[in-house]
Amino acid sequence: MTGLLTPVFVLVSLAFTLLFWLGGSRYLSIRNREVRVSEIALGQPAWPSRLTQIDRAYHNQFELPLLFYALVGLVIVTGAQPSGFRFLEWLFVILRLAHAYVHVTSNQLRARFLLFAAGATTLLAMWVLFGVRLFGGGN
Repeated sequence: MTGLLTPVFVLVSLAFTLLFWLGGSRYLSIRNREVRVSEIALGQPAWPSRLTQIDRAYHNQFELPLLFYALVGLVIVTGAQPSGFRFLEWLFVILRLAHAYVHVTSNQLRARFLLFAAGATTLLAMWVLFGVRLFGGGN
């Protein structure tokens, strides 16, 4: 169980790290009068571009990773863990960490897309392997 959940905790830690970084940066931006509360109170896009960059990296943690969390939960509940699943779990998490790193640093779109595509492909493979294991009678 611990082996299955450790990558989940790493990915959750990434989300919280980005959340606290974003919150602190937004606070400083308002305190330093880079943006006024009235300009952002209703979600207007008035934040400095750097904060928008961190914001998008944070919000990305609730898109594709949601399918990862669901899959790990299903593997635990059903006990249908395909061979190679833990390797693919870690590969997905490493690709997500790299994607977030590129997102908050250079934000180079090509590199970000390639990391996203590799992560999505890895996650798709995990779902396919799980489906075969679950429905293919290998359980």
